[in-house]
Amino acid sequence: MNLLYFFSAYPFGKLSDAMSHTRLLQLGVVVLIAADIVLAISSHWVGIIIGVALWGVHMGMSQGLLAAMIAKTAPQDLRGTAFGIFSMVSGVGLLLASVCAGVIWEQWGAEYTFWAGAAICLLTLLYLRFTPANMQVSEV
Repeated sequence: MNLLYFFSAYPFGKLSDAMSHTRLLQLGVVVLIAADIVLAISSHWVGIIIGVALWGVHMGMSQGLLAAMIAKTAPQDLRGTAFGIFSMVSGVGLLLASVCAGVIWEQWGAEYTFWAGAAICLLTLLYLRFTPANMQVSEV
C-alpha cells in the first residue's frame, strides 16, 4: 500500500493541477470502493494484495489533494489553523471509524467491515456528485 501511495502521489498531484479537485476526489472514492469490494470478496492472498494495492492508489489520489483543497480554500492568514482543524477532525473521525469497524469485524466478520466501508464511500460519492458546486468546499 505504501509503495503504491508513494509512486502514485506525484502523478495524481500533477493531474490535480489540470482538473477539478472534486472530480479527482470522486475518482479516488471510486478506487476506494473498488478496494473495499475486492477486500470484502477475497479469501486468497492475491485478492488481498489487489485490494491493498487499490487502497494505496486511493491514498495517492486523495491525500495530497485534500491538502491542496485546504490550501486553496482557507484564508491565507488562517491556513495553519485550517490544517490543524482538518487534522484534528480527521483524527477523531479515524478513531470513531476504527471503533465502528472493529465492532463490525467482531460481530459479523471482516467482509462486512469492507462492505460497510464501500457503502459509506458510495454515500460520499453520491454527495459529491449531487451537491451543487457552490456548496462544495473544493469549488469555493
